[in-house]
Amino acid sequence: MCGIIGYVGQEQAAPILLQGLFRMEYRGYDSAGVAVWSQEKGLQVKKAKGRIQVLSDMLHGGADMEGTMGIGHTRWATHGEPSDVNAHPHVSESGNIALVHNGIIENYMEIKEFLLHQGIHFSSDTDSEVVAQLLEYYYDKSHDMLDAVSRVIHRIQGSYGFGIICSDYPGSLIAARKDSPLILGYGDGFHFLASDVTAMIQYTRDIAYMDDGEIAVITANSIQVYNNMLEPVKKEHQHVAWDVSAAEKGGYPHFMFKEIMEQPEAFRKAVFPRIRDGRVALDDLKLTAWQIRDFNKIDIIACGSSYHVGMVGKYNLERLLRRPVEVFLASEFRYCDPLVDSKTLVIVISQSGETLDTMAAMREAKRLGGRTLAIVNVMGSSIAREADDVLYTWAGPEIAVATTKAYSTQLAVLDLLGLYLADVLGTVEPEEYEAILKEAYTIPEKMESILAKTSDIQYFASQYFNHNSIFFIGRNLDYAMGLEGSLKLKEISYIHSEAYASGELKHGTISLIEKGTLVVALATYEPLFDKAMSNVVEVKARGAEVLALTTENFREKMEKIADSVISVPCTHQIFQPSLGVVPLQLFAYYVALHRGCDIDKPRNLAKSVTVE
Repeated sequence: MCGIIGYVGQEQAAPILLQGLFRMEYRGYDSAGVAVWSQEKGLQVKKAKGRIQVLSDMLHGGADMEGTMGIGHTRWATHGEPSDVNAHPHVSESGNIALVHNGIIENYMEIKEFLLHQGIHFSSDTDSEVVAQLLEYYYDKSHDMLDAVSRVIHRIQGSYGFGIICSDYPGSLIAARKDSPLILGYGDGFHFLASDVTAMIQYTRDIAYMDDGEIAVITANSIQVYNNMLEPVKKEHQHVAWDVSAAEKGGYPHFMFKEIMEQPEAFRKAVFPRIRDGRVALDDLKLTAWQIRDFNKIDIIACGSSYHVGMVGKYNLERLLRRPVEVFLASEFRYCDPLVDSKTLVIVISQSGETLDTMAAMREAKRLGGRTLAIVNVMGSSIAREADDVLYTWAGPEIAVATTKAYSTQLAVLDLLGLYLADVLGTVEPEEYEAILKEAYTIPEKMESILAKTSDIQYFASQYFNHNSIFFIGRNLDYAMGLEGSLKLKEISYIHSEAYASGELKHGTISLIEKGTLVVALATYEPLFDKAMSNVVEVKARGAEVLALTTENFREKMEKIADSVISVPCTHQIFQPSLGVVPLQLFAYYVALHRGCDIDKPRNLAKSVTVE
């Protein structure tokens, strides 16, 4: 949600800010704006509704704004409709302070009423403007900007990442964060502030992550960080390993297509280094064998596609570990009075490592005594830092809003974790353990074989893209995989789509099946293939058109009853969703392409959900 960038250095700020905003546009694209300060022209603010390109064109790529210090923002709207006036940066009534914000101020109405009684006027409908006005209120009393920021963060409630400029503090940016990611970038004669490392990777790989309650003062020559009591804090620096080209399209028409095609290599990077001498080696885990044996249940917490990874994981982990596994939507976990104690292993899954619902749920699980283990992609993210253990997916940057390679690598790492725990518990036969690890090495090549033959999927997309409602059905792992296939389709094509467990058809869903309804029938889980066939016959009898996904072993059988069939290579059942999801991603992509949708930036969505 929302992207923030700040720069102070020797170069003109506006072009750098715009470039960074373009790289973070997946965080929100309802509006965009920049504020730049110079000695000659003072504080200049430009903002516009719509994509960043609108703002860039307005500013001729930044050439129209003079100054070597500035902040920028790309918005995903929460409070206040997308508009020019509601776009960030927000400016205090005097025009002295400009602020960009990612997050939600929960008590903004209370503060707004207080400020209105002080005679302060507001120009927008946002919660964020309240902070800009409150900053000036406190600054006018103390004439100390750092003190004003400290007073503000003690007064407001909610989540925030702030980038602030004050005309009275030339050459200094101020940042503050709570439950919203902010990263400091260190350079020679310049420094950065950003929500994502992608915004500044072209200029620096030397970064530090701000923690909750911290305030940073950023100049061209230094960064000083303070805690919420304004005591100095020493930050640990980290080096970003991946190249800037990883955040570029590289000749592909869309980031989503590029990231689909990157999945074989992403799987290799996530899995192969973690298999050594015929064993899963998770060197970063601090869990002891005694602790593992003491767990009596596993909870998985996640949102969106990561939740679907957890649904696949439930089937695989229960099969491997013989322990009960429950999967929770992170947004519901805190409100269901969860049964978590010291004998509960809590697996938290998040691509960004900043998803607010997931982070809050993890904190609640820790409060209740659970042992937390995070599976995340972004190094040094909040969830990664706060979890008791962390396993990185090493997927590299994922730019498209609809996740693909992050999903695949999360699934791969969760499978490895299951094998590791099963080995410790002795709940998997040595022969099967060996067979699974051997099969893991074949998965990237099998993915590549699917990606090398996309013409059938393109054709089916051309036949079915005009359907207004599509149903995915499957059993066991196929049902879990269908949840992700359905989500991908609705995210980027705007087609109503739902996934159902096939056995539930007769309990209501079948009443929605009529002549011409498209049903995507998933039948890759071979132990239940015959039941899947029966469900295909069942919906066909009600007039449905059926696009079936099965394994190469059963393609011929399925072709006898389904209207269209896609097949994937056979593998061990644990890895079958890793293969099966690839054509579902491609189907969603090509359907959206035929419908003329903005694939990388679907409406009303953003990449990292850092608000509740």
